[in-house]
Amino acid sequence: MASNNNIDLCNVRLPLLNEVELYCLSIRDGHWMHIRIQEADAAAPISTMLESWNPDQQLETSSITTLDLQGKILLPGFVDSHMHLDKAFSLTTVENISGTLEEAVRNYSAASPTFSKDEIKARMMRSALQALSFGTTHIRTHLDFNLRFSRDIALRTIEAALEAKAALAPYMTLQLFPMCPYNFMSLDNEAIEEALRMGVDGIGGAPHLSLTPKEDIDFIFKMAEKYDVPIDLHCDETDNPQMRTVEYVAARTKEAGYEGRVTVDHLCALASMGDEDAGSIIDKMAEAKLKAVSLPAVNLYLQGRHDSNPVRRGVTRLKQIHERGIPIAVASDNIHDPFHPFGRGDLLQIALISSYAAHMGRPADLRTLLRMITEAPANVLGLAAYGITEGRPANFVIVDGHSIEEVFTMLPERRWVYSHGRFVRSPGTKAAWNHNTLAQFWQEASEAVSFQKPEFVKG
Repeated sequence: MASNNNIDLCNVRLPLLNEVELYCLSIRDGHWMHIRIQEADAAAPISTMLESWNPDQQLETSSITTLDLQGKILLPGFVDSHMHLDKAFSLTTVENISGTLEEAVRNYSAASPTFSKDEIKARMMRSALQALSFGTTHIRTHLDFNLRFSRDIALRTIEAALEAKAALAPYMTLQLFPMCPYNFMSLDNEAIEEALRMGVDGIGGAPHLSLTPKEDIDFIFKMAEKYDVPIDLHCDETDNPQMRTVEYVAARTKEAGYEGRVTVDHLCALASMGDEDAGSIIDKMAEAKLKAVSLPAVNLYLQGRHDSNPVRRGVTRLKQIHERGIPIAVASDNIHDPFHPFGRGDLLQIALISSYAAHMGRPADLRTLLRMITEAPANVLGLAAYGITEGRPANFVIVDGHSIEEVFTMLPERRWVYSHGRFVRSPGTKAAWNHNTLAQFWQEASEAVSFQKPEFVKG
């Protein structure tokens, strides 16, 4: 059987590299071998149309298949830098009537002792695979660590997550970050060390929820330094403009020499404060070389619940943080749980929501948003061998569209996902009109109204 490890691709669009040219690419042993501009007058290779290709078809093992993408877009595998896989699909058993963050935290915490390890693992597998189906090849997931009930309950989630990570390792990469409980100084802190010894990838938490945020942050830095792991903190997920734990995180980062290894998420409070205060905090983030993640879908849903009118929406200052040179990604956060009843782990959908929330709709903005689900989160996760570059592992998604404008407008469902040396997902056949006249109308109109005309990429 021909290996997915050795494939040539032609007529490929690489919009993050060059939107004008078409490319030929070669994959050997699951790595990018050649990435070349396709010569206009070169002889066409003998190829198979991607639409008609079956990745499981029987071929000689020594043969190289050339796939013609017919101008479809190829992007590096999406990177979801902030998910809660262990909580996904728990809304059937954990409700949230008020829709507030406070009730979600309270209700999930109360319910967590009832979840078995198998249930937690199944949630993680389902939500991770769903994200993979949309093109996400790397995920950082934050994990509930409920020490208030017992050490066993906290470590149960860690065990489930480690099993899910191992099971999915041949197909995608998971990073695991347990969340230190807030107000936890009187709890079994040695259990946090045990989780770190078990092999998680970093340490997290939500110190802005604590009565002792500085002490919590100090402890998290102490543990991170002891076990030499990165830090990823939920920060200031509130409409309160006086909540500024990110300032202390920035100061501790510089003090500990942890620049480039600390990520701060949400940062909703920045959206509620004035430009001068927010600008000062963003400057401190940049000086400490913090990385950032915005969660627009969930923050639009949760924030502003205590406002009458006008209602604050809580999405952080995405453009300002990016323009200050801080690596900032957008990510999924929660899927069908008490924190967020919707979502599906589709980062193209998240990028579109981010466009609405942050008023980022210009052509340049759309290209920035694509980088916020690819290159920026790869930076957050520390993926040194990421991207469409010769010699690096080939992890990518082919999207059924021919321009970035088309991708954001149509949000194509059909995607071909290649991860860890193989095609792991191929779409079904295209939906078709059942009436010949409608099919003709559609074809004529589609040819007349193109997303690739120059006027769509100006301004």
